[in-house]
Amino acid sequence: MSEKIKEAIRTSYLSIAGNGCLALAKFLAGFFGNSYALIADAIESTADVFSSFLVLVGLRYAAKPADDNHPYGHGRVEPLITFAVVGFLIVSATVIAYESIENIKTPHEVPEPYTLIVLAIIIAIKEFFYRFVSKKSEETNSSSLKADAWHHRSDAITSLTAFVGISIALVMGDGYESADDWAALVASGFILFNAYLILRPALGEIMDEHMYNDLIEDIRKSAYSVKGVLGTEKCFVRKTGMTFHVDLHINVAGDMSVKDGHDIAHKVKDKMLQDIPEIADVLIHVEPVD
Repeated sequence: MSEKIKEAIRTSYLSIAGNGCLALAKFLAGFFGNSYALIADAIESTADVFSSFLVLVGLRYAAKPADDNHPYGHGRVEPLITFAVVGFLIVSATVIAYESIENIKTPHEVPEPYTLIVLAIIIAIKEFFYRFVSKKSEETNSSSLKADAWHHRSDAITSLTAFVGISIALVMGDGYESADDWAALVASGFILFNAYLILRPALGEIMDEHMYNDLIEDIRKSAYSVKGVLGTEKCFVRKTGMTFHVDLHINVAGDMSVKDGHDIAHKVKDKMLQDIPEIADVLIHVEPVD
């Protein structure tokens, strides 16, 4: 198992533990503090626990080496897990929106002031988790870990809207008891928007969308550095989990022997794997130039 995958798995364990503790804290504070916004927040954090667990399972499966049935490896499970994470976001947003509307219709007490302290702490913790997991997702090229990071950010947003709603209810007093319910309703909209932001790149990944221009530029530079390469033509990149597979056409002298062209292709591949560690494999096609 590569060091990147090990790091991603350790990060997933941290997400599961953090989401579990925060979900319990939010529910208790919301239940005893008369705040549905906090309870709604707890619902999302509970969904986060399950989604983080899915990410963990996906990362472990993606770490399996290539075999006869999966010659490109098992990395494509990552965007599939991301779709499942998005599904959790959509379900939690729908539940929060429905319950918020029901609570807006039902008279209830103003939330307790101490719920603001709980929320302030949760917002700080969740923002830290977002930055930490987001950094790890960039270091490991993990799309599912990036989705998990956005789960933390959406959680921070729902907590922030809950903080605003409860503050309004406490400051304005009678008649504004449902302000935190309105806050939860607004938060559900933020969650749905974040779900789209997570879904879009994962969909591009599984459809082999062209979206790696910077990597392609590095690939061409690496190929040009090999003696005998006169130019490059087609360059296709597909992402599989945390690694990339590359198809590259190189130009060599037209009067060169097949063996010499073959040797240059091997040198290009070796150089590219050395220069760009996130590339798992390269397929080189040799084109003669007069």
